[in-house]
Amino acid sequence: MTALPVIRTRPRGAPSAAPEMPVAGPLVDRFGRVHRDLRISLTDRCSLRCTYCMPEQGNEWLARQSILTADEIERVARVAAGLGITTFRLTGGEPLLRRDLVDVVGRLSRIGGVEVAMTTNAIGLERMLPALRGAGLSRLNISLDTLRADRFRELTRRDRLGDVIRGIRAAAESGMPGLKLNAVAMRGVNDDELVDLVEFAISVGAQMRFIEQMPLDAGHTWSRENMVTREEILEALSARWALAPIPGRGGAPAETWRIDGGEHRVGVIASVTAPFCGACDRMRLTADGQLRNCLFSEVENDLVPALRGSAPDAEIAMRLRASVWGKLPGHAINDPSFLQPTRGMNAIGG
Repeated sequence: MTALPVIRTRPRGAPSAAPEMPVAGPLVDRFGRVHRDLRISLTDRCSLRCTYCMPEQGNEWLARQSILTADEIERVARVAAGLGITTFRLTGGEPLLRRDLVDVVGRLSRIGGVEVAMTTNAIGLERMLPALRGAGLSRLNISLDTLRADRFRELTRRDRLGDVIRGIRAAAESGMPGLKLNAVAMRGVNDDELVDLVEFAISVGAQMRFIEQMPLDAGHTWSRENMVTREEILEALSARWALAPIPGRGGAPAETWRIDGGEHRVGVIASVTAPFCGACDRMRLTADGQLRNCLFSEVENDLVPALRGSAPDAEIAMRLRASVWGKLPGHAINDPSFLQPTRGMNAIGG
């Protein structure tokens, strides 16, 4: 068995006498947060080139041989489920570009006591959805930043809005519960469409969620001034509807509000102005086998040597524990010492 890294440095904000890492029980960090959600990136490639995520050209893709196989993904997932992970969310890049996606979904859905969800741009979803549902996919989040074809083309550098809308409608008509649409709110880009996006989501029976733009773009061009804040989003929506906050958020990233006292809801993920790190229960596995305990982590734990060596499942479990145990109390976006991750969002996974 290869040696595990020893964590000796106390994270910022950790108790002065931090307890030792547990070797049994659920995946818990030094601050008592129990982790139940594993985000699994299947590829760093994408069918779009969103300006807030990646450049149009010059991207350096992960080498094919470095991408985890379906067997390797299943192995990590089974070990993680044994440690209390109950949700696997498949991300990218764009997971629909993964040729063995249906097989991966099927493998994960057969692990007892878990659900398999996916975040996608919906290009190609209309065609693949029946097979994905048959394999056990249980929930979908779909990215939709604009309803205007010209704006979509400018924002994503691709003329594919029609494909996205068809994918959304197919998902809505499939009867899959809990469909969510995600939009990154950007000043001078789509902040005049917030109400329109909610109305569209209501029309297809989905929940619209707005995300504060985060410093995760590969070009490191993010600026706080261009970010539309939680309060601005709520102010724009409140001019159209009466919003009532819904309690019981738990570890969910989105705060939600009931619209006009009815059944429809809208959410806001305010990672910058109202961080929810204190209740975070998520960890991430990148497409090339790196464990990340936070989107903004400066540290990755490499699972590949263990997966492709002779390491037993017990070592995979200890590496999952070590990653979670090293998690900081928060992402520190609002701290002067904050450093944007080297990897862009497409390489980290959503």
